[in-house]
Amino acid sequence: MLVGLIGRPSSGKSTFFKAATLMDVLIASYPFATIKPNHGMGFVKLPDLAPEFGKIANPREGYVKGEKGYWRFVPFDLMDVAGLVEGASEGKGLGNEFLNDLAGADAFIHVVDMSGETDGEGKPAKDYYPGNDLSIIESELDKWYLGILTKVWKTFSRTIEMQKKNVAEAIATQFSGLKVTVENVKSVLRKIPFDPERPSSWTDAQIKEFAQALRKQSKPMIIAANKMDCPNAKENLKKLKGEFDYPIVPCYAEGELALREADKCGVIEYIPGEKTFKITKEVNEKQKAALDEIQKFLDEYGSTGIQEVLNKTVFDILEQIAIFPAGEKMTDSKGNVLPDCFLMRKGSTALDFAYRLHTDIGRNFVKAIYIKTKKAVGKDYVLQHRDGLEIMTK
Repeated sequence: MLVGLIGRPSSGKSTFFKAATLMDVLIASYPFATIKPNHGMGFVKLPDLAPEFGKIANPREGYVKGEKGYWRFVPFDLMDVAGLVEGASEGKGLGNEFLNDLAGADAFIHVVDMSGETDGEGKPAKDYYPGNDLSIIESELDKWYLGILTKVWKTFSRTIEMQKKNVAEAIATQFSGLKVTVENVKSVLRKIPFDPERPSSWTDAQIKEFAQALRKQSKPMIIAANKMDCPNAKENLKKLKGEFDYPIVPCYAEGELALREADKCGVIEYIPGEKTFKITKEVNEKQKAALDEIQKFLDEYGSTGIQEVLNKTVFDILEQIAIFPAGEKMTDSKGNVLPDCFLMRKGSTALDFAYRLHTDIGRNFVKAIYIKTKKAVGKDYVLQHRDGLEIMTK
């Protein structure tokens, strides 16, 4: 699972990325500070399973935090790409590279500068409306999908009809490089009343509408409304929510980065996504003032929004659930408690989980033991978020 960070130049994408991953990346106040994509690990946050059994987990990947290891942070792939400018779908700026980098993403986090203090090219401005950025990026993404369709549509659509191919399967194959699935296409065709048996009859307007709907279906997006600490941000956020129907979360990436770095250095104790923190070392007046400002933001919004965006993207938009391989003793051969936690698609079964662990485990599946009740469940058992299962094999 790969989530792509997108946005206009100087929107705060790299700050968001560094806050989410604590990777050492260039953060600068000029356009195209990011040229090559940065790859790192973002983390979703959930209550760990181990404390329910009086234990503290030892994750192989990710980490636990909080009293008695209450919170578990499970990793997923996060990518920060170059800022997008108008005309990217035609190769302007770093457009071609940008779109190629995004092809493998399962969802987008669109970081939008809500301050109104930079324009669409990342240059200083006054009272700039952030909704313009969202409209432009929407348009460029739609043109990206439309370009792939229109390049081959006449021949492609006639071939489908002549050879009596399944339209959904044919279109999914055409877009396979963008991780478009047959179900994505079917979902769009159910919503749009176009004749799937005669795609050659679709008008240019219908093809455009289909391309946009397919983009939204296969690359779902959430808005990280960044720089909400700035004076004009609240009014811009209100206007943005009235104009667009994407999930929108108020964010303060710079504040989150400061908190995570201070926590890493032992200056404070902070759990990502929480509404407060504890100062554990002596700080100077400048540091105290900065932390006080961040706390004011937390008091108003409940969090910096960064962890909320990550969780909403993975759990709500991509519909993932967390599943623990959990034997009777809840340890691996080295004595590590619940070392693994897997993110799986909602609706997955116990058999799907067995195959996720290993092909041979899936092939030799007999039953699964539900750790909380010690009862057996079959291969068709539908997994629930935070389930712990031991897979029994032949």
